[in-house]
Amino acid sequence: MQHDIVWMDTVTKLDLGYAGKVVVAGSHGGEFAAFCAARAQVRAAIFNDAGVGMDNEGIHALRYFDELGVPAAATSHLSARIGDGRDNFESGIISHVNRAAAKLGCKAGQRTQDCATVMLTASAFGYEVPPKAESRLVRSDLGPLPVVIIDSLALLAPEDAGSIAVAGSHGAILPLDGRLLLNGDALGIVFCDAGFGKDGIAVTRIQKLDEANKPGAAASVTSARIGNGTSVFESGILSFVNATAAAHGARLGMTVRDYVARLQATLPAKQHLASSDR
Repeated sequence: MQHDIVWMDTVTKLDLGYAGKVVVAGSHGGEFAAFCAARAQVRAAIFNDAGVGMDNEGIHALRYFDELGVPAAATSHLSARIGDGRDNFESGIISHVNRAAAKLGCKAGQRTQDCATVMLTASAFGYEVPPKAESRLVRSDLGPLPVVIIDSLALLAPEDAGSIAVAGSHGAILPLDGRLLLNGDALGIVFCDAGFGKDGIAVTRIQKLDEANKPGAAASVTSARIGNGTSVFESGILSFVNATAAAHGARLGMTVRDYVARLQATLPAKQHLASSDR
């Protein structure tokens, strides 16, 4: 890989050390991901289109970066595993480009690595990053357990261990970070299915949660804006549930609101029974 082209599994780890680089990300192209890449002052960026989804949110980053004059593109979620930057670079096929990228010669159907090479011809410059609204909200009015609504799983914190989490993130396990819930924990969680994608990768974290006896589910990317926890909570419809979630009453077609209500009713009871057995 050329020195000024780098791949990353998640843009949440980008910092100013990546300024002026062309970044090939495993991340979806939602607003939060766009913000994370922009604050690192990247030269250009390629995301995973995450099935595009509701309001075209999976490729939000393309219009976001067009407003900044920065080239951006998205790879088909069927050609590269979401959350896997290396697979995006090596196997990805471009599905969408923004105007700034098209002017350089990037186009749909191009290999990701060829598009990234073309993006090296863009000028690296400093740009003003638009402010981003709060990406984390804790609700205590939805039942006995707090509900942590986050745009990215990276925002889950250690103090969230007794909560139910609603994340805008895809549900894939990162190749270089196998921690189930990264820096935090939760009693139960819901993600976005990101169109399931190549190898069904976007729900692998949810499947793995069964091993920890944690209910996990995913909302369809067509029912909620990926990368937006509030949208997942407000309008999400479940498209995938793990065995533990099913045991708590979760089912396909259920709203995320109803799923959270089910967990509010069953998780405290399970905790009480577990305490009684000690």
